[in-house]
Order: sequence, then C-alpha cells, then structure tokens
Amino acid sequence: MTPIAVPLAQAYRLLNHGPTVLVSSAYGGRRNVMAAAWNMPLDFDPPKVAVVVDKTTLTRELIEASGEFVLAVPGCDLAERTLAAGSCSGREGDKFEALGLAVLPASLVAAPLPAGCIGWLECRVIEEPHIQRTYDLFLGEVVAAWADPAMYSDGRWHFPEQGKRSIHYVSGGQFFATGEAFEVPREGERKGDPAGD
Repeated sequence: MTPIAVPLAQAYRLLNHGPTVLVSSAYGGRRNVMAAAWNMPLDFDPPKVAVVVDKTTLTRELIEASGEFVLAVPGCDLAERTLAAGSCSGREGDKFEALGLAVLPASLVAAPLPAGCIGWLECRVIEEPHIQRTYDLFLGEVVAAWADPAMYSDGRWHFPEQGKRSIHYVSGGQFFATGEAFEVPREGERKGDPAGD
C-alpha cells in the first residue's frame, strides 16, 4: 500500500472522529513510538493538532529536542501493539523493533511513519512553553498528511475492512472500533426542523 497525500486543508478529517493515535518521534539517532488517546485537530489553515505527551516519556524528550512528531492512526489490527506502545518505555530499547512495527519514511520530518496505520500527520511543534510545562499539551502544525487509499478517499473515511477500522481507547485495555457512517440532511434539505426557529 502506498499512502496518498491528503490536502492540508482536509488534514483535520484524519482526527476529527477522535481516534487513538500512535505518536512517533526521532532525534539524534534515537526513535520512539507511544500511544495517545488524548489528541485532537485544532484548526484548518494552517492545520494544527494537539496531543498530550507526559513529561516523563522518551517521546517527550525526543519531541522537545527535534521540534517534530508524527500522529499515526492505527486500525483494529494494530490494537494490541498500540496498547503495548502505551504500556512500556522506549528507554528500555527500540519500541518499533520490540513491537515488530515497520516504518515508512516521512516526507518533511525526521520521525518515522509507523507502517500498517491508515493515516499519518507529520507535525512541527508550535512552541507554547507554558502549556507544554503545565498541561503536557503539545500543539503542532501539520506540514504533511497521508492516508491509506483503501480507507480514505474523496475527503472521507470509509472502512470496508473490519480489521482496519480506527480505534478509540476507553481504559483497562478496552477499545471501541469506529462504527458505521451515516449522513444527516443538510440545512434546507430537512422538513419540519424543530430547531429551525
């Protein structure tokens, strides 16, 4: 599978449904990956994201040193590795190797793209020292976005394969998979809209 480029103006769509992500980082010959359920898109132009990265993690150390990171959207088939990525430290060895996660090269940042995911956002840190220190919250400008064309096309997610549905972490090892999509008629297409007045 060769990822397709997602227009930056649509990059928010890769995270808008609230999936758990893998956060990839690299600096000085070291690399790491961790899981993050607390992440979200923030803006359209330029596209921005937010992610919580605890100050005790190797990922945080590498992000602060490099000023870059990748948010990758795993599917159900990577749920076990995603849980493991969030449960062990990269200080004990290369987590990509330990988890059997292959990587793809990113186009504009040093952090690798975890292979097998269905979406990727390459990000550069927007320096906000106060919120980074106080809340462990990192803001990033999305500089490149990619998706698996089997799961994302025409600006929308579609999940023909159950094993590739994006995942949403609850707690204690429990995830939900993204459900079926449905569409609500747009304004003007509805009849008798009770909230219209």
